[in-house]
Amino acid sequence: MRYVLDPEITPALRGELAGLWAGVVNAGGAVGFPPGIGPADVLPELDRHLAGVAAGSTRLLLGVDERGAAAATAFIAHTGHPLMGHWVWLKTVMVRPDIQGGGAGRQLMGAVAEAVRGFGGISAIRLTCRGGMGLERFYASCGYKEVGRVPDAIAVGGGELRDDITMWMPLT
Repeated sequence: MRYVLDPEITPALRGELAGLWAGVVNAGGAVGFPPGIGPADVLPELDRHLAGVAAGSTRLLLGVDERGAAAATAFIAHTGHPLMGHWVWLKTVMVRPDIQGGGAGRQLMGAVAEAVRGFGGISAIRLTCRGGMGLERFYASCGYKEVGRVPDAIAVGGGELRDDITMWMPLT
């Protein structure tokens, strides 16, 4: 996989990202929506992310496969807070379902760390993940440490609640 930081956001890429996002959700991914959605359902949230990219407050790291198709994403958001400018939020980390399990997620997380180190002045990455899916173990294996947990903060439907887990990785 090849990674592109801040690719040009074209209508075609926007469509690919919406399809990737819906596909990840429908395969059981924990990226903000319940299963059973289509690309149109994620567009309002995707457009909020892309507005941050356009404004310069968010960076998009895009993984593309050998055909040049969107295969992985990570949105890297600056906090915008004067006391928290030394770290970034990692949001909407996704790997296309057909390539999951083969190391693509670990490769993406390595590419994220490399990209953020290149920003200058950033000493840590923060992310949140949904409990009950093993994601905290995956992120821990990539160098992140669990630093907080809010029990039952995420309602996934059908009365099921999951913990909201905060992970942190120093870059130094």
